[in-house]
Amino acid sequence: MTVPQIEPGYVRTRRGRLHIACCGEHAAPPVLLLHQTPRSVAEYRAVLPLLGARWRAIALDTPGFGASDALPEGASIEGWADAAAALLDALGIARAHVVGHHTGGVIAIELAAARPERVARLVLSSTPWIDAAERVRRAQRGAIDRVEPRADGSHLAELWQRRAPFYPAGRPELLHAFVLDALKVLDDVEAGHDAVTRYAMDERIVLVRAPALVLQAGADPFAAPHAATLAARLHNATLQRIEAGMVPLPEQLPEAFAAAVERFLDGDGAARPHG
Repeated sequence: MTVPQIEPGYVRTRRGRLHIACCGEHAAPPVLLLHQTPRSVAEYRAVLPLLGARWRAIALDTPGFGASDALPEGASIEGWADAAAALLDALGIARAHVVGHHTGGVIAIELAAARPERVARLVLSSTPWIDAAERVRRAQRGAIDRVEPRADGSHLAELWQRRAPFYPAGRPELLHAFVLDALKVLDDVEAGHDAVTRYAMDERIVLVRAPALVLQAGADPFAAPHAATLAARLHNATLQRIEAGMVPLPEQLPEAFAAAVERFLDGDGAARPHG
């Protein structure tokens, strides 16, 4: 079987010029993939061909990250969700499945809340639960990825070392990809984390009606503790744990990630209504 090729490109939208990477036939059912902070479409490089065998897989660089234009009003979950809708508009896609990892999952929730008619099914991978208590905790924890540049370049090693405990041992290429994306952010590398902290997820999630799959990466300390709470707050959700998964789940275990997404999009493991 021929492996589908990834096709990068730019799309001009009402929210600026957005960079995407696509894989699969144009006529296939569309799946929009949203990445974590401060990553890019590179996070889905191994997943795109797997999904592209059956779907029209489209990964988007969040505005201000990767190669997409930043939003003029600054970073926000609401603005990024609107940019994702603008991309669907520009591509002529009325409705899509939406997959989000970490910050991408938060954007996916807002897209499904603000425009429920645009989201068929929702996959939330390593997505945090944000309520008033979590907003306070996150505001007090300090920066995750912001390091002050130093003349000797030691800040680059600091950035690597900060993330290393949350990445699988013996996979330096995953940390390398992370550092490359972090260095491409022209504005504030913490903008995505700060936007998540400000987002009123606990108010917006009640508007989400799309069937949802919550993927829990078992070894992700940032998101794994939130998975059951997130699934319980959704109207129509199921929870699946990938035991060995860590922060870079789509890159670390692309086959397991893609298989879980495909099973859910096919309707296997039907979601259970809550409340």
